Amino acid sequence: MARRLSQSVPAGPLHSVLYMPASNRRALEKARSLKADAIILDLEDAVAPAMKAAARGAIREALGPDGLLSGLRVVLRINGLDTDFGADDVAALTYAPRWPDAVLVPKVSSPDDLARVGAAMRRAGAPGDLALWAMIETPAAILNLRDIVSAAPETGLACLVVGANDIAKETRMRVSPGRAALVPLLSSIVVAARAHGLAVLDAVYNAIGDADGFAAECAQGRDLGFDGKTLIHPSQIAAAKAAFAPSADEIAEAEAIVAAFALPENARAGAISLDGRMVERLHLAIAEQILESR
Repeated sequence: MARRLSQSVPAGPLHSVLYMPASNRRALEKARSLKADAIILDLEDAVAPAMKAAARGAIREALGPDGLLSGLRVVLRINGLDTDFGADDVAALTYAPRWPDAVLVPKVSSPDDLARVGAAMRRAGAPGDLALWAMIETPAAILNLRDIVSAAPETGLACLVVGANDIAKETRMRVSPGRAALVPLLSSIVVAARAHGLAVLDAVYNAIGDADGFAAECAQGRDLGFDGKTLIHPSQIAAAKAAFAPSADEIAEAEAIVAAFALPENARAGAISLDGRMVERLHLAIAEQILESR
């Protein structure tokens, strides 16, 4: 039976979350040197049907105590349980040395999709605190966002991940630079996540060689309120971290606000004057969020 081994995996921010095909050993061997905030070990889209079985064997090796991904935050994207591969993906985890830190469920369209995966994981011996992440990539998911996030306490949902390529395909949207057509949907996903205290990650950027376009989309994602961005290539990690991490000025201002409210004379104050402007406890909460996201 699989069991979670104790390890010092930092909780930290999710500014850069890199997809890696479970079938690509060469890529996995480089994972620890890349410094991504998390790795999504992919059994779904990135793995051809003929390679699925070999990829399941690879995850058992990668998740070992001395495996290729030891010491990293690892999320496993399985195939849907309605496919020919999902049940075997879950079964493979039964024999892994440890469970991943979360399981990413593709094409979630309702809370029932997550409940079915959670039940399958428990039958396979998953720990009770195993988190589920949900790919939001179908029109039904957008329509059912309120139900999906409201059920988080029961399903173990911890994070929403945008699948913009699938959304565009299913809705027939034409996505151009700037993603104007997608912005309303992206904002609705962020709002749904925040309403229930969930993390939320922006979609991948497909043009690996377009550094300027990637930087612009990262900036847009941060302005929309995302925690970070999912990535398809290691070359995108540094830019994602730079975009989503608070700047030195933001950190300095946040530290000043926290320090000011920590003074004994301000312990009960609802608002204080700081550097010539009024600062409320709302700003203190924002400052604490900024410092937590470093």
